[in-house]
Amino acid sequence: MRVYAIGDVHGHLAKLEGALALIEADRAECGDRAAPLVQVGDLVDRGPDSAATVDYLLDLTRADARVTVLLGNHDNMFVQFMAESSRADPRLRADLTWLNPRLGGLETLASYGVDINAGPTEIHAQARQAVPAAHVEFLASLPLSFAHGSCLFVHAGIRPGIPIANQDPEDLYWIRHEFLDSRANHGPLIVHGHTPVERVEHHGNRLAIDTGAAYGGPLSPVVIEGRRAWLLTPEGRQEVTPRAAA
Repeated sequence: MRVYAIGDVHGHLAKLEGALALIEADRAECGDRAAPLVQVGDLVDRGPDSAATVDYLLDLTRADARVTVLLGNHDNMFVQFMAESSRADPRLRADLTWLNPRLGGLETLASYGVDINAGPTEIHAQARQAVPAAHVEFLASLPLSFAHGSCLFVHAGIRPGIPIANQDPEDLYWIRHEFLDSRANHGPLIVHGHTPVERVEHHGNRLAIDTGAAYGGPLSPVVIEGRRAWLLTPEGRQEVTPRAAA
């Protein structure tokens, strides 16, 4: 049950194209053209090419049924901002908005040609004109999870001890330490992004694949067979072995 996955892109189209090229090379090496590919969300924010990244993945999902893109918390913040009356994500700290420089929304809007030096009201009005409705609709329609073989793919994680069917949807793209600190057997291997790590990490119960593309790190494509995982590199596969329990 082979499946490919890519971590958080954050507006880095060149890194995305490089990751996809490594996946195509592995497909050719193992002769598997049917295995699905999952990108775990956070298409936008912080990087320079959010508009082009959304456009690229929108076209890719339409053209290739093997590809699934999940909703990340940054994608959801973008969608909420783009509403006729801009809304804040309910999980976002009360002292922050998506336009705060820490979150990267300004870089996203700049990639659409919005004047980010204008006031908040004018920025919103410009965004409503500049951002294609198809982009907003695409992001708003993204699924929260994808199950395949021994794996469950989500953006951030799951709340331990809660059946998958009963998870709070917001946890799937926002949760952190309650999930990251858990050593519980979740059933499937949970493959996630959201919390950056230096290299892909296999914790036995979860596989962390956000390697900080937003902060100058690489975008790491992986291939998973059963519960075994490999990082894809120009030199070929590098197995990611499970860490020993502390």
